[in-house]
Amino acid sequence: MPLVPMRQILDEAAKGGYGVGAFNVNNMEQIQAIMQAANDTNSPVIIQASRGALKYSKMIYLKKLMEAAAEEFPHIPVAMHLDHGNSLETCKEAIALGFTSVMMDGSLGEDGKTPNSYEQNVNVTLAVVEYAHPLGVTVEGELGCLGGIEDGHGAGLSDAQVQDHLTNPAQAEDFVAKTGLDALAVAIGTSHGAYKAGRKDPVTGQMLPPVLAMDRIYEIHKRMPKCHMVMHGSSSVPKELVDIINQYGGNMPDTFGIPIEQIQDGIKHGVRKVNVDTDSRLAITGAIRKLFAEKPEKFDPRDYLKPAREAAYDVYVKRMNAFGQAGHAGDYKPITLEDAKALYR
Repeated sequence: MPLVPMRQILDEAAKGGYGVGAFNVNNMEQIQAIMQAANDTNSPVIIQASRGALKYSKMIYLKKLMEAAAEEFPHIPVAMHLDHGNSLETCKEAIALGFTSVMMDGSLGEDGKTPNSYEQNVNVTLAVVEYAHPLGVTVEGELGCLGGIEDGHGAGLSDAQVQDHLTNPAQAEDFVAKTGLDALAVAIGTSHGAYKAGRKDPVTGQMLPPVLAMDRIYEIHKRMPKCHMVMHGSSSVPKELVDIINQYGGNMPDTFGIPIEQIQDGIKHGVRKVNVDTDSRLAITGAIRKLFAEKPEKFDPRDYLKPAREAAYDVYVKRMNAFGQAGHAGDYKPITLEDAKALYR
C-alpha cells in the first residue's frame, strides 16, 4: 500500500468519532515499534518527523524507512507527515521526497522561535496550501503558540505567557476560511517536552498538570464541527516511565504531562490528531538505562535497542487504544495522493 494522505485518515476518524496518534520518529526502531503496534491493534496511524529529526536522520533515510513500513504492513493506512515546517521551502522539500502531509507552523517565524503576526501566519499557511493541495498533499496549520521547546522549535513561553497566546475561536474560524487548510493545531495550554507545567500543590509540593483551556476546543468545535483539530504537546509523561529513568541514574524531577482523560475529552469535541513524542523517548531511555545498569558488560547495540523498541511499542499500543483508533484500520479503502487531488478541485 502506498502512503496515504493524512486528510483521509482524519476524515475517517471524524466519521468514527475517534482520534489518531501522530508519533514522532528519529530512527528505525521507533518506526518498527509504531507499525507493529498499529498492526497488533489494527489502527490507522500517522508517522511524523520534525525538522530536528530530519537533520539527525536525513529526510531520505526516514522516507525509505517509512516506505518500508508501508510495504511490510500493506493493510495499515499510514500517513507520512512533516511536523512543524518553518517555511514554504521546507514543506516543498518534504513533499518532493514523498511526504503525504505537511505542517506549516506559521505561528512562529522561520527561526522557529519568534511569534508571527496573524497576517504573516495567514499568508505563509495559504502559500503552502496553494502549493500542496494541487498535489493531493494534506496541510496542517497552527494558530496560537505552545509553551516549551522541542528539537530547537518553540517560543520558550512561560506558563503565564502561554495564556496570552491561546487560540482565539473567532480568529480560528477566520483562519480556516482564509487558508483552506485541512487540520488546525490549537494552543490550549499544552507544551512540548516533559516539563509541561510549573504548578505545584501548595501543601504537598507535588507537581500538578497544566491548566488546559478546553473551552477553546469546545467553542471551535461548535463554530466549525467539521474542523479537524490537532493537539500538540500531548504526551502524558507517565510517572512510571520517569521513575525508571531516575531509578537507573537519571535526573528528571518535576515532570508532568497531559492526562489521557483530557485528551479523550478533546477527541469528543473535534480533536482528530494527537501528537505524542516525549512518552516514547522516556520509554526508550528508561529501557536502555535499565539494561546498562543491570548488565554493564553489554555493548552490542542490539542488546539495548531491542528492549528500547519493546518499551516504545508498549507506549504506542496504549495510546492507540486510548485515542480510539484501534480496530479502525480496515474501515475504508485507502486513497493515493493522485486520488486526493480531486478533494481540492
